Amino acid sequence: MYSSKDLKKIIKKIFLKHGLKKNDALISAELIVYAEIIGASTHGVSRLKMYCDRIKKKLINPKPNIKIKHISQSISHIDADNCIGFVSANLGIKQAISNAKKSGIGMVGVKKSGHYGLSSYYIEQAVKKDYIAICFTNAPPAIAPYGSKKSLFGTNPIAFGVPVKSRIPFIFDSSMSKINRGKIRIAEKLGKSLPYGVALDKYGELTTNPKDALSGVQLPIGDHRGSGLAWMVDILCGVFTGSSHGGKVKDPFEDFSGPQNIGHLFIVFKKNLFDKGFDKQIKLNIQRVKKLPRKDPRKKIRYPGEKKYYNFKNNLKKKIKLPKKVYNELQILINT
Repeated sequence: MYSSKDLKKIIKKIFLKHGLKKNDALISAELIVYAEIIGASTHGVSRLKMYCDRIKKKLINPKPNIKIKHISQSISHIDADNCIGFVSANLGIKQAISNAKKSGIGMVGVKKSGHYGLSSYYIEQAVKKDYIAICFTNAPPAIAPYGSKKSLFGTNPIAFGVPVKSRIPFIFDSSMSKINRGKIRIAEKLGKSLPYGVALDKYGELTTNPKDALSGVQLPIGDHRGSGLAWMVDILCGVFTGSSHGGKVKDPFEDFSGPQNIGHLFIVFKKNLFDKGFDKQIKLNIQRVKKLPRKDPRKKIRYPGEKKYYNFKNNLKKKIKLPKKVYNELQILINT
């Protein structure tokens, strides 16, 4: 077991050994440990070997020449030069915040990037500075377009955040599939079964076997609605930013034929652009929901962001326990 501080130091050292710049290694380690602290281990240390493998195979550029094109005061376009996704996304949200300070709204598109971890991390950065934020990223094929039996769209998460004065921020972060792909991968690694009804095998039959699910199709949330939302994200992050799309994003664990070329889109804006009473109204909005009759009187109605906040608060000083397989992978990376 590791403290979050010690684990961060270890991961940073591993990334430095693989050629990342000091600050880039720190950002990457921060995001991986953040995932472990909030209980999203599917995006944590279990992915570290994958990032290192892709750096070794020169599919992630450890020393990128990132270029920012300022299209207007509000809009910027980032060419990430195939860097690790944590770094380009961190730059993207910071640039979007900077643009929003000038004009009230900031939009940043990122191309030639890779998997960037948890969307909520980037949303949090904007919300902490009192902005509303939305972000999207596309991903490797996982979801079949509605009516098809072949996967094409990624799980393509959507994240949205709003500051709530003197309260926990409202942060919604969800993939467009019933289960995120990371949970399937970690289930395969640990020899566990999937919940029933989240994936099909390559023959179109429901499966609880993670290996069969990875070679088959993940089911979208809301049937055709989830498929449509995944398509929307593919357009916004792929077509719109000039990145891979339409099933061409490479799987980071299995496809080593080239860089992923993932696209991200960040939109940040001032909360009071239209109504100066935003702070009062958002509190009222949340209070109305929380006062509704509860299905289970013993359980409070929570809004998006509360669970993550309490997980982070409760786990920050606790030791992080890694599954044996993940621990063994970490030891190999430490010692090679």
